[in-house]
Amino acid sequence: MKIKIISGGQTGADRAALDAAIELGMDYGGSIPKGRLAEDGMLDLRYDKMTELKSYNYDARTKKNVIDSDATLIFTMGAIGDGTTYTMEVAQKYNRPFLHIDLLDETDREAVKIVKKWIKKIRPNILNVAGSRESTSRGIYEKVFKILKEVLMEVAGIEPATFSLRTRRSPN
Repeated sequence: MKIKIISGGQTGADRAALDAAIELGMDYGGSIPKGRLAEDGMLDLRYDKMTELKSYNYDARTKKNVIDSDATLIFTMGAIGDGTTYTMEVAQKYNRPFLHIDLLDETDREAVKIVKKWIKKIRPNILNVAGSRESTSRGIYEKVFKILKEVLMEVAGIEPATFSLRTRRSPN
């Protein structure tokens, strides 16, 4: 199954999804606020397939990514923030399926199984990945990167030896 990964480029879950897609040689993209705004400053230009919006508003980015995708996968660690709540509300309003994984409630192994089963069931062409920022959920980047890499290798049919490891930067 061929899947394009999109996200809003924020630190944490969003960035982990982009990096997993890039490392696996998958198509990626997504809408980002004007100025490539993220909590750690301007989103690095190496994420060259991102679409910069005319608005600085994070909600505009969130809405566009949900609407532009077939489904949204949300990762959090504990409390759900306002941005994640908004993501779920937009998905419901526009009848887009979404799955929320709280990484404090699920082991990484359980999360991998749940996400694989969900993706195989809904078969999205474009998957939006959203969730907690690194600043509010320390360690979420590494967990999401690991989980998504394993999930995407299987559901996209990528053999471990067929992708080249690319250097990724630390989430901080």
